[in-house]
Amino acid sequence: MHPSLSLDRLTVPGFARVDVVETSPSTNAELAAAVRADPAAWPAPSALVAEEQTAGRGRAGRTWETPPRASLTVSVLLRPRVPAEILGWLPLLAGLAVVRAVSDGGVTAAVKWPNDVLLPAADAVEGLGPYRKVAGILAEVVPEAPGAGSAGATGAGPAAPAVVLGIGLNVSQSAEELPVPTATSLALAGHPRPDRTDVLVHMLGELHAVVRRWEEADGDVTAAGLLDEYRAVSATLGTRVRAELAGGAGEVVGEAVGLDEAGALTIRTDAGEERTVTAGDVWHLR
Repeated sequence: MHPSLSLDRLTVPGFARVDVVETSPSTNAELAAAVRADPAAWPAPSALVAEEQTAGRGRAGRTWETPPRASLTVSVLLRPRVPAEILGWLPLLAGLAVVRAVSDGGVTAAVKWPNDVLLPAADAVEGLGPYRKVAGILAEVVPEAPGAGSAGATGAGPAAPAVVLGIGLNVSQSAEELPVPTATSLALAGHPRPDRTDVLVHMLGELHAVVRRWEEADGDVTAAGLLDEYRAVSATLGTRVRAELAGGAGEVVGEAVGLDEAGALTIRTDAGEERTVTAGDVWHLR
């Protein structure tokens, strides 16, 4: 049986509110509904954590669940004060924050565009190469009534849009408790102290620090130094990939060569054409 989070150690500098519930169908859906109902009750940044999530939502409408208290399922309410057109960077920067939080334990994590965190594996698997997935990230803008967001924002000027950022991180699962063979957990990867409370506090702290740097640079990831830091932990850039485009719009195959100003992936095809992928599943090719 996996231990519960230690509420007496769950203090995150910079966070206005961190709530823990025993179970939730989806922390993203629950937090988004709470923000719409009473935005003033959820100042940014705040977080909702579930000891067990029964119908978590991933990209493209996928659902997933984990054993109780074996993973971290957390949704964070943010109001990033950056231009709306570059909010696509948020899940990428969240991936960078997660990498920092888990790599501190002696494992070396990497990010796969756009929203997965990976750990090295002893052998290769199709689509991931020599890695296994340890975390997934999903960012969703929360529609609010006109003027409603101002109660939950700080600073002068118009309220920044509310964004719910969901992170699911496998912490103490055994191989038998993982949903698919392409997944892993911190414990399986050899993390020396996969204590969920410690990892959660560290992860939220890293996320807060990254978002503040992004805001202080007015959303310019290059000026903030975040672009170089992201590139340094990317398992996708410089790799031959296949991007399955959203909505069944086909696929793009080639080398992942860069990111544009909004965080979209640039792929150079075998014909030398550079294509920009804004959404879809990306698989690493051997």
